[in-house]
Amino acid sequence: MIIQKFGGAAMKDRAMRRLCIDRIQEGLKSHEKVIVVVSAIGRQESPYSTDRLLSITPSFKPSTASWDLAASCGELIASAVLSAELEEAGTVNKVMHSMNSGIKTVGQFGNATIETIETSYIEKTLQSHKCLIIPGFQGLNAAGDYMTLGRGGSDLTAIALGSSLKASHVEFFKDVPGVMSADPHIYKDAEKFASLTIDEFLPLLDCTRPVIQKRAALHAKETAIPLCVRGIAVAEEGTWITPCSS
Repeated sequence: MIIQKFGGAAMKDRAMRRLCIDRIQEGLKSHEKVIVVVSAIGRQESPYSTDRLLSITPSFKPSTASWDLAASCGELIASAVLSAELEEAGTVNKVMHSMNSGIKTVGQFGNATIETIETSYIEKTLQSHKCLIIPGFQGLNAAGDYMTLGRGGSDLTAIALGSSLKASHVEFFKDVPGVMSADPHIYKDAEKFASLTIDEFLPLLDCTRPVIQKRAALHAKETAIPLCVRGIAVAEEGTWITPCSS
């Protein structure tokens, strides 16, 4: 089993989501079971992005229950859309959200922490469905309120699920072929790393556009789960990020 994580850029339109579907179907052939974690569709001014949802009313205030409830809807919409398009492409799947995802959170609204993941319902559902979709960026607190995990929190969702479910690794799909020596949108001579240890990877996340959330990468280090950062457009090897030797 593997975890695959698709961000807002990968989910932005039907053509890009067709690439997501290709990667999911390849993952199913190679690993039999795939859990897909998605971010909200698009970024900034995209109609279903988190930013647009939170702009519906100026009455939404950060770090409140209503703010987090609205913010979590982007990933729920993305999950429903990808599920329908996967089904249309011939891949049976099931969306696991709310209590079914088993993700329990504590802390502050807007920047919650994953306390535990109750995996029993996911594991039971995997017996009948080889592909599950789980909305990223969110969980439920003890009172049943939606809580979000901070910007980039879907990365943390993917890694936390991977470690809890003992997945072989977590794949992150990007618009670049892997972890690069510099931002390829600015530096045309940037080169892809074939592999990095997690300790080599962490300093590369101290930038304005980290390839994944640093908080998520720190969780990967703590739980020693391998990561792979790959390009969304082609089925080729990306950058493997491996646990450090003890």
